[in-house]
Amino acid sequence: MSWKSKADHHSSTSVVTQKWTLFLCFGSFFSGMLFTNRMWTIPEHKGMARTTSVEAEELKLASEGCGLKSLQQQEVNFSSKDIFGKVFKTRDAIHTLDKTISNLEMELAAAKSVHESIQSGSPLSEDSKKIDRSGRRKYLMVVGINTAFSSRKRRDSVRATWMPQGEKRRKLEEEKGIIVRFVIGHSVTSGGILDRAVEAEDKKHGDLLRLDHVEGYLELSAKTKIYFATAVALWDADFYVKVDDDVHVNIGTLGETLVRHRKKPRVYIGCMKSGPVLSQRGVRYHEPEYWKFGEAGNKYFRHATGQLYAISKELASYISINQHLLHKYANEDVSLGSWFIGLDVEHIDDRRLCCGTPPDCEWKAQAGNICVASFDWSCSGICKSAERIKEVHRRCGEGENVLWSATF
Repeated sequence: MSWKSKADHHSSTSVVTQKWTLFLCFGSFFSGMLFTNRMWTIPEHKGMARTTSVEAEELKLASEGCGLKSLQQQEVNFSSKDIFGKVFKTRDAIHTLDKTISNLEMELAAAKSVHESIQSGSPLSEDSKKIDRSGRRKYLMVVGINTAFSSRKRRDSVRATWMPQGEKRRKLEEEKGIIVRFVIGHSVTSGGILDRAVEAEDKKHGDLLRLDHVEGYLELSAKTKIYFATAVALWDADFYVKVDDDVHVNIGTLGETLVRHRKKPRVYIGCMKSGPVLSQRGVRYHEPEYWKFGEAGNKYFRHATGQLYAISKELASYISINQHLLHKYANEDVSLGSWFIGLDVEHIDDRRLCCGTPPDCEWKAQAGNICVASFDWSCSGICKSAERIKEVHRRCGEGENVLWSATF
């Protein structure tokens, strides 16, 4: 075969091959398209159809303006009375919880105080020994008469006048809910002759409250703090009173005065004053920390005079719980007043708690305004009280009928 014929034969073969190749390519393409459409068709999920119908229904309600109205019809309408009722119940529940926590803290502090006294070997009164054995009943007030080792004659003069003794004192506690005790600590040499003398006196009269405290004039602020902490641990009372042993007190009139404030949560009752801050050394009532009260010549904040004052249970509990944090100033009455600065406390200024001795208290008694306490300002108590308090009691005393007929 010639070269030309071979070339022609080869050309015709290539044309045929190209045609078949294109045919096969197109056929494969259409077959692939057909196969792909059948395999990749995603069936419609039934759940999607339901979701779409729900959404459509919601859209329909919204478009008709019924969605908000329907929700409002389903709301529960409380009257204002129901709402206020629930608010008051919640407030009462919170108040009850606060009182429970306060009582638990107070009892814990009391137990700790007794435990520390036992560990230190300090003398405990019979009242302290009964704290775990006797149930706590409610009293109107606890009257603590601040006294010292050298004041035996003053104590006897008080026992002979306004402080009931023996069976009458027990009756006062049981029927009137009034506790009266002389308050005293121990000497520097615990168990010495001074302590033994006081222990013998307590066995005879049973009217002393012994504190875990070293006696001393410059330690009166600490003694006041420990007194309230101890008293609130031993007795559950509405009020806790501190009075000096050279002051005459009408207990019945004091009870009638305090009971008027019984429903108030935090009250501080006394003759309120604001004396000058004394920066000069060597003078009576000198304040070493005078610089804390501003410029020279400034006065103290309002506080009750130290001869007699009363505080409600919440304040006594506050002192008991926070006694390790409360600062002590040189003057005991200033210290007490400072502990209440910043608290929600009602200061009650009652001048019947600081009457003068006769004729002042006598004139007031004749006018029907019996004094709660009487003393001489010049002596910060009754001058020569051991000798004169009987006269003051005779001329200014309320009489036994006032006390035993009083209803608290």
